[in-house]
Amino acid sequence: MRKTIVMALAVVIGLACTAQKRAVTIPDIYRIWSVNSVSLSPDAKQLLYMSSNTSLKDLKAVHRIHVASTDGRNERTIVDNENCYAPTWSSDGKSIYYTDMAPDTTMQLFAYDISTEQIRQLTSYKLGVADGIVSPDGRYVAFSAEVYPEFGADADRNLARIKSKDSGRVQAHIADSLLYRHWTSYSDGRAVHLMLCDLNTGKVTDLTPGRFSLLFTPGGDRLFTFSPDSRELCFVSNHDNHPEASTNADLWLVSVNGGAPRNITAGNRAWDGSPLYSPDGRYIAYRCQAIPGYESDRFRLAVMDRTSGKTTILSDTIDNWVEDFDWSNDSKNIYLTADVSGYMPIYQVTLEGKITRLIPHVVAGGITTDSRGAFYFTSSSTGKPNALYKHDTKKRTTTQLTHFNDALEAEVDFRPSEEMWIRGAAGDSVEIFIVKPHNFDPAKKYPLVINVHGGPQMQWMNSFRGDWQVYPGAGYVVAYPNPHGSTGRGQAFCAAISEDWGGKVFEDVMLVTDTLSRLSYIDADRMAAMGWSYGGFMMNWLQGHTKRFKCLASMMGVYDMPSMWGTTEELWFPNHEFGGQPWNSDLYRKWNPAASVKEFTTPTLIITGERDYRVSYTQSLQYFNALQTLGIPSRLIVFSNDGHWPSTMKSMPVYYNAHLEWFHRWLGGDPAPWDTQQMINNEVEY
Repeated sequence: MRKTIVMALAVVIGLACTAQKRAVTIPDIYRIWSVNSVSLSPDAKQLLYMSSNTSLKDLKAVHRIHVASTDGRNERTIVDNENCYAPTWSSDGKSIYYTDMAPDTTMQLFAYDISTEQIRQLTSYKLGVADGIVSPDGRYVAFSAEVYPEFGADADRNLARIKSKDSGRVQAHIADSLLYRHWTSYSDGRAVHLMLCDLNTGKVTDLTPGRFSLLFTPGGDRLFTFSPDSRELCFVSNHDNHPEASTNADLWLVSVNGGAPRNITAGNRAWDGSPLYSPDGRYIAYRCQAIPGYESDRFRLAVMDRTSGKTTILSDTIDNWVEDFDWSNDSKNIYLTADVSGYMPIYQVTLEGKITRLIPHVVAGGITTDSRGAFYFTSSSTGKPNALYKHDTKKRTTTQLTHFNDALEAEVDFRPSEEMWIRGAAGDSVEIFIVKPHNFDPAKKYPLVINVHGGPQMQWMNSFRGDWQVYPGAGYVVAYPNPHGSTGRGQAFCAAISEDWGGKVFEDVMLVTDTLSRLSYIDADRMAAMGWSYGGFMMNWLQGHTKRFKCLASMMGVYDMPSMWGTTEELWFPNHEFGGQPWNSDLYRKWNPAASVKEFTTPTLIITGERDYRVSYTQSLQYFNALQTLGIPSRLIVFSNDGHWPSTMKSMPVYYNAHLEWFHRWLGGDPAPWDTQQMINNEVEY
């Protein structure tokens, strides 16, 4: 029986690696198991969760669904395959629902019977079932499906249209309005609708007919949920006529019997989403914003009384973004996480608005609670991969429940981070996480890589990332600053980047560089910078405004600001960040990296995705054209099938390796394990 580790979580996730361990390599990142989709059985005696892994050798995902006692013991795997997702308990605790690949290769909903261990397929909808959930009474399955509005739930007619387009002589896209493509795909006249399958009859009903879609969120946010009495659903959708320029997502209610949905947040022209009914059915809790058109306004926690319609904001005393949340069983409290200075601590808030911070220095997610003063969450730190934890609020103890990575952690030197604060632009303090290399010797000098985050409104956290381990494993000090624009420092600090993209953040990054270059173990002649999305923009801005770095690495970065506006799909973002459009705002020229092309001299690695509709891959092509024409050493990698971030299984190994090659060439760290060109040619055996 595995020994359960019980100690304060800050100690659990902060263990230093021993000298006997070896350095991290790229394949090690693909040996890590993560835990997600945690839920508690209705009788509060068992935990349900998934473990996930990606096989580098086989280039496929591995997913497993587990059931265990609430102390982590008696764990058993009930489903083990590549395509199972999103397990949840039935309301009586006798079954577990999950989506999986059916024999016809569509995703359908399945049920695992706890007592008989038998699995049965619940749905057979020909278009497939996405995000499927079962009503509390077990009668209905709600799910999303991409359909042609004129065909609604008619799967046969939708499939016939799709087949005709795919096999036709002409291959083209047509659009008469904006947001005709989003993230990585074209809509081609389709919309994502909320469907309801009656398990008694098998009938599928389109609950949201028409041209409007459910809200799209790449991060897996909650888009619809059943009421506890199974009579209605609450879903999220933006019905503005110009969704490309609007963040006005609203909460809508629709009966399981159909009928016109009702907008219950029409009074707020900004974003509303993530709905969750209280267990007693009286309230709907949700996240909301206050500023229309501003996707990075502070996310607040709101509660609506379903009887009176009154809405109360519960999180106003937390000047940071609310992320995940869950109700207590008695419907009197809500547990939530929020971005705070490089962490995501857990809070308890009452319906009267009293807020208590329960665990401060943790990066927590997937909260679920019981009625006995305990809750469960997943967490990681820079030097410790993700695991499932239990926190007892009465005993004030935290216990690690899953140990999928114990053997790997005993073998590999996953490096922890150190935290540093400096004075940045405008006199504000700036947080930096520093990860030192394997077998670090303070008497030696090491090359430095500074990584500027994207968003730009997000934060680096004391959490596990491949970047934080692969490069220190190859001999580099890696630093992750949270400059102006980062979340977790109050909304004013976050908003300071808007209309100032190359201002305070650039000053912060240079002050970070100055400070780190003076550290005794940093070789100031061997420094590089890297960044993704906005971080890529900052690399392109650094290119024309400093000579401090031996090399740069720009991923999915903005190069020419006016043409970025003309090719991105979510126009609300540049409209807010630059105070309008290129023809009525000078900020597109003021903060345009391409305007400084005559100052370019630094060797640069450029990585992009051909299906990136957020920052078009043509931005990277323009940048590469300029560097090559100027005779500046540069390399361009275009992933053919990827969007705004590379695919985890196929492209990320190339991403890591390409960086190691580039850094080795210009900074002299350890060589990359493979030749990147051979990886792209599929000539490497992992």
